[in-house]
Amino acid sequence: MTVFTQIRAFALALALVVPVSAHAETRLMQKNTPDLLLSAEIESILTQDHRALKRSGSFLERMFRRMPKAPDVVYDEAWLASLPVASGDAQWQCLTEALYFEARGEDPYGQFAVAEVIMNRVDNPRFPNTVCGVVTQGSTKLNQCQFSYNCDGRNETISEPEAYVQVGKIARLMLDGAPRLLTHGATYYHSSAVRPGWSRKFRRVAEVGPHFFYRVNG
Repeated sequence: MTVFTQIRAFALALALVVPVSAHAETRLMQKNTPDLLLSAEIESILTQDHRALKRSGSFLERMFRRMPKAPDVVYDEAWLASLPVASGDAQWQCLTEALYFEARGEDPYGQFAVAEVIMNRVDNPRFPNTVCGVVTQGSTKLNQCQFSYNCDGRNETISEPEAYVQVGKIARLMLDGAPRLLTHGATYYHSSAVRPGWSRKFRRVAEVGPHFFYRVNG
């Protein structure tokens, strides 16, 4: 066997031992530096992320357009009178009655403020999670309920239909997601003519009409 034949045989054996992938990697690294490979990979990832963000952005935009818009509120009797007569389910009925018996003699600011407290309680884990549960809490015991008209021992009747219609509209607005701008998250209130002992434990956050409004500290 000549020297040339030996060299050729050795080269063939080496080609059989070294994996094809190694050859491919060697050829790739000869043509491309690691920095260029990394830059190309990053660019590909960023391009994919950008496309994904555009798709998700378009989806979120469509979703927000479909979401019901919170109703605008004007704290004015003439504006409330211009709205159609409201109606609703049991939760609307409970909120309307609570506003009627608790605040029908107040202006719209005061009525909306009381409605805010009730809705804030619904959202607060310390209280029942429905309007009816909030306004009837403690009503099984005389003079120990959260809203006195429910446990004062008297039969409550609707004797002022115009006032009932107005607070019904306020109840509808609040249940439909009207903003709560007056009481800063308050969950308690009392008349400014009295000073109950519990008021010293909470933080006063607002005064609207004849009522002081409180929020639990922290």
